[in-house]
Amino acid sequence: MKLTKLIAIVIVMSGIIILGIGLWQLWDIKKQEQISLQAAKELVQEGKPKLNKGQFKPNTGEAAGLLVIPKIKAELAIVEGTDPDDLEKGVGHYKGSYYPEENGQIVLSGHRDTVFRKAGELEIGDVLTMKMPYGEYTYEIVGTKIVSADDTSIITLQNTEEELVLTTCYPFSYVGDAPDRYIMYAKRVSDQE
Repeated sequence: MKLTKLIAIVIVMSGIIILGIGLWQLWDIKKQEQISLQAAKELVQEGKPKLNKGQFKPNTGEAAGLLVIPKIKAELAIVEGTDPDDLEKGVGHYKGSYYPEENGQIVLSGHRDTVFRKAGELEIGDVLTMKMPYGEYTYEIVGTKIVSADDTSIITLQNTEEELVLTTCYPFSYVGDAPDRYIMYAKRVSDQE
């Protein structure tokens, strides 16, 4: 009888510890997102003198701007880099891809269970706005597709026309490492200096 009680206590304590670790990780991610969001808002603050495009060189892990998605009421920090630590802070800008006004492919990635939790609600025709320290740029979603998780062909890093590409894991409700990626393509429709 004592062994059964001991095993039950160990199982309950293990469950409490695992739950505590999970809750702490969620809290930590939320805290990092809030810090990055505040830094991004300060970077693109209205009334603040704008940087020249040539002066804009964010370091890995730093806030680079804001991604605003009105349909899902999202205001997300854009962070330079797509390593796991960077993605815990916000939407990651794929190193080597371009930024607005650089006439190339802009690749932004985010987790489906944090920053892009509502990405499945977006449709062709919805707008996205990138607020950068040197201007504001609006894009319209023109297409979507689903590819295998190991398919890197969507990242072409072409520099012939400006194109915004958002990527996240798919299916949205999948538990664990998702087998696919959901891709949204958007074209620039306007900008403001």
